[in-house]
Amino acid sequence: MSKRAQPSPSRSQPKRQKFASDQSSLNTFFGSSPRLTSLANSRAEKGAPAQKQQNAKKNATPDIIDLTSDSEPSTSRDCGDNNGLSAALAAPEAGGVGGSGVAPLTSNTPSRRVLMKNEVATLPNYQPLGVDPFVFNIHESPWPANEPAPYSFLVHALATLSGTRSRIIILNTLTNTLRTLLSWHPSSLLPSLYLLSNCLSPPYSPVELGIGSSVISKAIRHISGLTSSALRRLYNSLGDPGDVAFEAKTNIRTLLPHPPLFIADVYECLLNIANSKGQGAAKQKQAIVEKLLVAAKGEESRYLARTLSLNLRVGAVRTSILTALARASVLTPQTSLGGPEHNHSPHHATTQSIALVQPIAAEGKKVPDPAREELREKFTQAEALVKKVFVQHPNYEHIVAGLFNGGLDSLELRVPLTVGIPLHPTLGSPTRSLDEIYDHFGDTPFVAEFKYDGQRAQIHGLRGVSNGNPSVHIFSRHLEDMTTKYPDIVHLVKCIFKDQPQLQSFIIDSEIVAIDPSDGGLKSFQELSNRARKDVEMNDIKVCVCVYAFDLMFLDGEVLLAQPFRERRSLLRSRFPPFLPSDKGASRLDHVESCESEAGKDAIEEFWQKAIESRSEGLMIKLLSSGAMQEDGTQKGKRKTLSATYEPDKRTYAWLKLKKDYVVGLGDTLDMVPIGAWHGNGRKAGWWSPVLLAVRDPRNDCYVAVCKCMSGFSDTFYKEMVAHYSEGSDNCSRQPLWETNTGGFRPDVYFRPHEVWEMRGADITLSPVSVAALGLSSSSRGLSLRFPRFIKTREDKSPEQASTTNFLAQIWQDQQGRPKATAGEADDGDLVDVELDSEGAAGESDG
Repeated sequence: MSKRAQPSPSRSQPKRQKFASDQSSLNTFFGSSPRLTSLANSRAEKGAPAQKQQNAKKNATPDIIDLTSDSEPSTSRDCGDNNGLSAALAAPEAGGVGGSGVAPLTSNTPSRRVLMKNEVATLPNYQPLGVDPFVFNIHESPWPANEPAPYSFLVHALATLSGTRSRIIILNTLTNTLRTLLSWHPSSLLPSLYLLSNCLSPPYSPVELGIGSSVISKAIRHISGLTSSALRRLYNSLGDPGDVAFEAKTNIRTLLPHPPLFIADVYECLLNIANSKGQGAAKQKQAIVEKLLVAAKGEESRYLARTLSLNLRVGAVRTSILTALARASVLTPQTSLGGPEHNHSPHHATTQSIALVQPIAAEGKKVPDPAREELREKFTQAEALVKKVFVQHPNYEHIVAGLFNGGLDSLELRVPLTVGIPLHPTLGSPTRSLDEIYDHFGDTPFVAEFKYDGQRAQIHGLRGVSNGNPSVHIFSRHLEDMTTKYPDIVHLVKCIFKDQPQLQSFIIDSEIVAIDPSDGGLKSFQELSNRARKDVEMNDIKVCVCVYAFDLMFLDGEVLLAQPFRERRSLLRSRFPPFLPSDKGASRLDHVESCESEAGKDAIEEFWQKAIESRSEGLMIKLLSSGAMQEDGTQKGKRKTLSATYEPDKRTYAWLKLKKDYVVGLGDTLDMVPIGAWHGNGRKAGWWSPVLLAVRDPRNDCYVAVCKCMSGFSDTFYKEMVAHYSEGSDNCSRQPLWETNTGGFRPDVYFRPHEVWEMRGADITLSPVSVAALGLSSSSRGLSLRFPRFIKTREDKSPEQASTTNFLAQIWQDQQGRPKATAGEADDGDLVDVELDSEGAAGESDG
């Protein structure tokens, strides 16, 4: 659930997660609570005799907590107000961990049915979700008929997911969960997809949960009666916000049982939190959080807190969810999804075909099962379809609506690529020399383009239908809407529409680069980053930019993704010539500087030297037409066809990036994530030094430590790092709160993985401490970076775009002169999935 966090003027900051801001740690949750502290102190002063008297009283009278008002009991559907909750919660006595935290009944207590402390509320007993979808009993009613899908069912799925690392069980669980929702309460499917994805809306939507760490802390303290110190102790022992919420609620019972939480209502409450604005918004948000936690039963508390804290800690990632959605749709009759009667769909299974599938045989015994193979083929086709639709139109709401309007058949026509909705960009694969490029492409024609040091941007333009005023959207490589950041580019697009009356719509891929307005000279990305991030006014622009266009994906209603790059490039240059508006401060449009291979190898080498001497990062090498390339792996000399089409969300070998720092003789660089540190000594006492750096492990969905670094940092940077990673903040903890694998390293503190640093080293070596790329390079040792040195912070990259273990292994294998590992070879056209795919397809950025 990520969005941007506000950066400080002096250093790069990560993009804030959409579901919350910096909420990974509860260390900053615990403000003082004078009332609870005084109660705790007075309780301690009473001594042991008083404690015995209190225990005797507890044995005589069952303890209860009134968490409802004297009016009608609140329901999970009412998430706006918190009437009576504060008064009802004011009574709990001091709440050290393990204390009762309850108030005895008095003569003023209203007469009502109560739920005693020893009455444990349990969740429904759902059938296991991790089983084979072909034998899962979809006909068994999971909850009472005519009721919405309960949140406890989704929690059952989340608990199953968090308890396994098995890819098969993860996919089975998601498939059975979504299929159950499709069959028994279809309207809960969409909110479930968002809750499983830990987000509220598509990435280009500005919806943010926007709650601070203290909101969750106060809510937990308020409903549990724990003091801030007791809650801190609980957190220090558990280290996870969800576990803290679960334990804090263990001894809490309500006078009246709360109605169950429903999936759709939980999602609606989260939207209400996101939409709470203006004066009093913080209290409104806390009231909603408290109502959710009060109504939660058992494991529901754990996963509500994790959802609010941005860390579900389950193995469900985007591709897993899309795969499961496709499989669940295959197993759902097309007629249930609005399809025609008696239609033999190539995507949907029939009840009869599912019934013919045999249960999986005992381990080691393979029994031929044509019915299962036939359905697996449908799975494969459906998965490719759903993923293709999603990367071109990443909006769950539209995809679900398309499914309910006819099923999988012709889904791509009902949910097409659309101007105003960003598609995932094509990514390039790194290469190390011009010789490698010619080995890959052979005689197949290609073009070399300057790789500018700017911000990648996808520009959408649509001529107005009624008033003629064009609609313009600008999206980042992460699909975030940054239209308000570039009013000068919006003005440029409007000028282009005015200059070309025949132009109706387009989607352009480009790089936004800071320039000198007097001569058009290139400036650094650092200068571009000095621009405000949103709500910029034309008169306030101090850094002029140029849009360097390099690809055209959509033009006048026609999708161009399947066209070879040569044709897309030709259309781009003919329909969008260089353009400089006359208005002061307006941005300009130009084409990337390039050189085609037909000019000869000498011309390409001369162009490469020009790139080295310029302010560009290097070259992008792109195949102009489909052709053959050298295939890596054990089968040397074997060639395969490579497509020159635009491939959304793929790291393709049709695009190669040759950066200055990739080339032999200039030194290798890695994009690494700081995940921990040690306390400095001597002159560096009070600073973090050394720092533990990691790369992304796509096989295990975590960041795995590679090496320590204490070189390349300035004193100013050290001071900024101490402020940014202050101990006890959301970014730094003594406990390993985040999905990292430190191997044999034992740092003093752990960092929240949210920054990317560019690092240079002498070479890659086998290490007895690191477990990075274990199994890709050696069966017993991981890889480490020798003599690492900090180069710069990569403000244009998120941790998901950091270098991968596969890329690390590839560099090491190149050094050894060995064949590359098959686990990290070219992408196979699939989406990147840290759980399902071993490919490091999204490990390197093109930015």
